[in-house]
Amino acid sequence: MKKFSKWLKRIILTFFISSIGMVLVYKFVPVPVTYLMISRYFASGKLEKTWTPLNQISKSMQLAVISSEDQNFPTHHGFDFDEIQKAIAEQQDGGRVRGASTISQQTAKNVFLWDGKNFIRKGLEAYFTVFIELIWGKKRIMEIYLNVVEFGDGIYGAEAAAHHYFGKSAANLSQAESASLAALLPNPRKYGQNINGNYIQKRKAWIMRQMWNLRDMPMYP
Repeated sequence: MKKFSKWLKRIILTFFISSIGMVLVYKFVPVPVTYLMISRYFASGKLEKTWTPLNQISKSMQLAVISSEDQNFPTHHGFDFDEIQKAIAEQQDGGRVRGASTISQQTAKNVFLWDGKNFIRKGLEAYFTVFIELIWGKKRIMEIYLNVVEFGDGIYGAEAAAHHYFGKSAANLSQAESASLAALLPNPRKYGQNINGNYIQKRKAWIMRQMWNLRDMPMYP
């Protein structure tokens, strides 16, 4: 029993040190690839991505994903407990099951973990979310998010998405184009097949209204 306990402590310590090491490295180094990118590539053979610094991604694109995915991103510390409570209440009232993951949580999952809804993955997601909030800060979280998030089948990051859908760089995306890309995020492989479809147009209009409401909000503390 003592031997097992000793090995367990070593495993936990090794995981802790290695995970903190990865978070520290990615504070300064571009994320080269993620588990999702690799798994999707083996399934479809598609991979479009170009790492782009945050200052070369339009402010409209940054505001669009905040408006669409996480309107409290500038002020929360990784978890939006108000949204979590709302999602639980909606489900209990018979409404649709919806996620309440913040951009920070999504980034932690995309960079370090795999798809899935089991408690182990959600626990690890929370663990990494705490560290990236502490070590990376909001601007770095947004920069990494906008470089690894999926915008379509084999399309990752705002730069690749801007070129794929609009034939331009992420720096030159308009408000409407940014809202269209943000509208893809709930199911990018499905909605990316027709970016001009009815669902995307309706969601795009909603996102643009949110962008207008949040236009004077500081995006980063």
